[in-house]
Amino acid sequence: MKLFAFSHSKKTGGFTMKDFQKKVIYQLYPKSFKDSDGNGIGDLQGIISKVPYLAELGIDMIWMNPIFVSPQMDNGYDITDYYAIDPVFGTMADFEELIGKLKQHGIEIMFDMVFNHTSTTHEWFRKALAGDKEYQDYYIIRDPKEDGSLPTNWSSKFGGEAWAPFGDTGKYYLHLFDVTQADLNWRNPKVREELQKVVNFWLEKGIKGFRFDVLNLIGKDVALVDSEGSNEKSLYTDRPIVHEYIRELNQASFGTLEDIITVGEMSSTTVENGILYSNPDRNELSMIFSFHHLKVDYKDGEKWTDQPFDFLELKRILNEWQAGMSDGNGWNALFWNNHDQPRANSRFGDPERYPFETASMLAQTIHLLRGTPYIYQGEEIGMTNPDYDDISSYRDIESHNAYRELKLAGLTHQEAMRIIKQKSRDNSRTPMQWDSSRHAGFTTGEPWLQVAANYPEVNVEKECAEGQIFRYYQELIRIRKEHAVIADGSYEGILLDDSEVFAYIRENEEEKVLVLNHFYAGEYTISVPEEWASKASSFLVGNYGERQLASSFTLNPYETIAFRIIK
Repeated sequence: MKLFAFSHSKKTGGFTMKDFQKKVIYQLYPKSFKDSDGNGIGDLQGIISKVPYLAELGIDMIWMNPIFVSPQMDNGYDITDYYAIDPVFGTMADFEELIGKLKQHGIEIMFDMVFNHTSTTHEWFRKALAGDKEYQDYYIIRDPKEDGSLPTNWSSKFGGEAWAPFGDTGKYYLHLFDVTQADLNWRNPKVREELQKVVNFWLEKGIKGFRFDVLNLIGKDVALVDSEGSNEKSLYTDRPIVHEYIRELNQASFGTLEDIITVGEMSSTTVENGILYSNPDRNELSMIFSFHHLKVDYKDGEKWTDQPFDFLELKRILNEWQAGMSDGNGWNALFWNNHDQPRANSRFGDPERYPFETASMLAQTIHLLRGTPYIYQGEEIGMTNPDYDDISSYRDIESHNAYRELKLAGLTHQEAMRIIKQKSRDNSRTPMQWDSSRHAGFTTGEPWLQVAANYPEVNVEKECAEGQIFRYYQELIRIRKEHAVIADGSYEGILLDDSEVFAYIRENEEEKVLVLNHFYAGEYTISVPEEWASKASSFLVGNYGERQLASSFTLNPYETIAFRIIK
């Protein structure tokens, strides 16, 4: 067994939230984390039971996907009541117990706020449908065109048209996502005030972080126009007024406190806008999620396609965002995985032949970059895509819509399923694999989503007893806390044209760190630039154990290694 050269160290703690550069955030998908009552759905008491596990990993904050009252048409991103815990997850008392339990271990909570839209079961939408003019202005409602066609030719991100009939009024409401998710009208000051109240309510409850869902979509123009060609996203994404709305929200809620972390999910954004959203001088957000690096296996920009990932494009994008955000004093949220993405080890590596090497390489690539790392539940033990054989095993509404459209396009069942297996959001939503017992120890009942078949081999109990992935994550977390160069040093990409290695330099006044990440199986030799190879260096961390830096350096399959360069 290959060993890495470091010793275990427990979480140091002692940082304030304004030191978010040093922190590591763990994304927890409540529905799939741990079920306490046997109904097959994860819940707050289940999370409480696993707080010691989270503390042992060493993370500083958990980001929980929405746990508000919801009909669950889109797994909680269709909110009925922003102020109430959905009974499927527990009670407000359970939530308060969770806050207290986590605080004992120095862990805070980040809430997921869905402010672009509400469920059509929300009181505001129901009042609007009932004829209340005030609440009709809470949503984006339009007359059809003169010829009777829809207000615009926009498409829903879940497939089909982005407009649906608004009751029997003859008008239509906008839903950029599912038909049950009606887009809010942020141009209405009352809407903005209502959402500010929501944030302040949860701040008073002790929430220390907010992740804002699809936040750069909130600034729709007054006059909505048809798309032409491929410009549709630009008609409602990153509109200039979004920055005004975020600053207003900041100043009316979380910005009044120093210890709050905020992150915006920014679909299809640019480096330039990323800087504006996250530069601390602008009083908007702490950091942003961008997704360009996770579209490198999209053929012609289309998600539901079958194409190997483009490594050079992946590297180009990562380098562009690292360098650009550094130059503009913006801040990246660093991640491979989340509830909307396939498992990165299945996507970019070889978890069958090189499970530890793949997982540790991907982890180190991200954790040593400039930004705040996010760990998605299960990646710290090497969980993979489940590879369900039948579409009926999937629960994700987007996946079912995609399967239908792929079949209509002429693909066979096997061809369509190959794509669904690769791209479905359910790849990351399978229940957490705790042990080798029935349903991986997630529930005593029938899980809401089938557990991945490899759970007898890939689970927390076995990994913590025999594996190396969990301990590698612990060490990466420790390094970020103990080495200021990782938390706040500059970034410089090197070997940018290399076809197999992503390499970069982190540097501050005290030290430099060279990081080499090999994304392929097989041995591969690189020439290290003389300016680095000629200097005295020491091993920092690597998944093949301690090595010496040389001008000609042969990397093993999926090897990752970092050297401290003596200044």
